[in-house]
Amino acid sequence: MKPFLILQLRPETDASDAEFASILARADLTEARTKRIRLDQSPLPDDLDITDYAGIIVGGGPGCVSDAPGDKSPDEARVETAILSLMPQITATDHPFMGCCYGLGILAHHLNGEVSKARYGEPVGPSNCSLTPEAATDPLLRDLPQEWQAFVGHKEAVQTLPPGCVHLVASPPCPIQMIRYGQNVYATQFHPEADAHDFEQRIRIYKDHGYFPPEQAQGLIDGCHDADVTIPGEILRRFVARFG
Repeated sequence: MKPFLILQLRPETDASDAEFASILARADLTEARTKRIRLDQSPLPDDLDITDYAGIIVGGGPGCVSDAPGDKSPDEARVETAILSLMPQITATDHPFMGCCYGLGILAHHLNGEVSKARYGEPVGPSNCSLTPEAATDPLLRDLPQEWQAFVGHKEAVQTLPPGCVHLVASPPCPIQMIRYGQNVYATQFHPEADAHDFEQRIRIYKDHGYFPPEQAQGLIDGCHDADVTIPGEILRRFVARFG
């Protein structure tokens, strides 16, 4: 069986390691069935061939696609360029792809969708999501509950559905929570890999990154542990099961 390629962006080792462990756990993957690349530390190999992989999963990170070039650190710009370099082949060949949070911005930007901070940013914590009518026939979403909670936290968002995409999941604060391009290219605004313990750790790590006032950290952590978040992990598991 081909491995899955896991691309990570987080420069904090503890957050990156925890995210990788969470992807494995929710996706029902073993480390042996993955190729992990921390793009904050390593460039993409020159000979990378996406067809060597059953699918590609892109994790989240503190960067924003919509930031002006001068507002991005050299590392953020380099990571963004690396991921964007793969998108033409992914979308042209309909290669299995799951972009998580930052990955939605990457996919939408590549497809000439509007990604900005104008509207739809969400505070860190659980968000109430619902399936669109189009989700009823999607293999990752069919037969799931109509409404469920997911963990979110983002400054920018996709403002309108990118050309050629199917809208699958919505929420009142952020209408575009999950999309599909073609039959195999997916992206979510929410974090399908995360549970409450993951978000507690991220809240502590990122409390000074502008997502929320630092003094609100403990209240946000408590809110995460009070939430019932299980469906997003099932979506990630189905992605791997379908293409693995």
